[in-house]
Amino acid sequence: MSGTLVNYSFLTFIIASFAYAVNNFTKRENLTKALGYIGSLSLLVGLVMMTAAILTRWHEAQRPPFSNMYESLILFAWAIPLIYLVLEMVYKIRIAGVFAAILAVVAIGAASFFDSAIEPLVPALKSNWLFYHVLTCFVGYAAFAISAGASVIYLILKAGGKTVETTKKETVPTELTKVLQSFNYESIRFGFLFLGIGIITGAVWANQAWGTYWSWDPKETWSLITWIIYAIIIHFKYVSGRFGIKDLNAFNAVCSIIGFLAVIFTYFGVNFILSGLHSYA
Repeated sequence: MSGTLVNYSFLTFIIASFAYAVNNFTKRENLTKALGYIGSLSLLVGLVMMTAAILTRWHEAQRPPFSNMYESLILFAWAIPLIYLVLEMVYKIRIAGVFAAILAVVAIGAASFFDSAIEPLVPALKSNWLFYHVLTCFVGYAAFAISAGASVIYLILKAGGKTVETTKKETVPTELTKVLQSFNYESIRFGFLFLGIGIITGAVWANQAWGTYWSWDPKETWSLITWIIYAIIIHFKYVSGRFGIKDLNAFNAVCSIIGFLAVIFTYFGVNFILSGLHSYA
């Protein structure tokens, strides 16, 4: 049953991707409004079905379904639309929706390449910390994914000369640029907080499971590297003037994309390239 719900979610996310994509390119106001609603509604329906799928699998497995690559990808596909829809509601823009929907589609598509069979937990994962650690990390990952999407859009607009407008007195950022900046920065702050909580809960769990809070395992190390990258982005918002950075928004956008590449390596690369205590995930 959980697999069926995931498949239905996959279809609704594809519809959302198409609606958001066309919405970004059409100039007809009525059509833009209709497609925006279709995109948001499809993403919301997919989120509800993904929530039901996770809860169903939780009931089927009698444990939190966060223990392997298939389950973590399903969790990622759930967290991305959740974070995006919250930000869409706050900032009232849908321009980044296409990236959120496409990333959810990609996550579910990637999950299909892994074994979906429900298996018992390995001894190291039999802990209440599993839920808190994995959930907080993936909420952070999802926020960083949304930030990277907003950053790509900003750089595209900048390349097309659409990030500023000239008034009679000065050249100022467009209203969309200002909203994208806030959208991007709040995503980073949100992800930074949750990844930090994920690292802390992971350290506590590691001490219970392996007798040490930190062992410089590849997953731990790359999680810290990722967290530091985003800490730099947040820090530079306040001290950029000291380093002569003229376009802080472009700098943040590039760093956000680099940070998300670090997230991808932390998530996939460590599991398949580097061996360590987290390789079973």
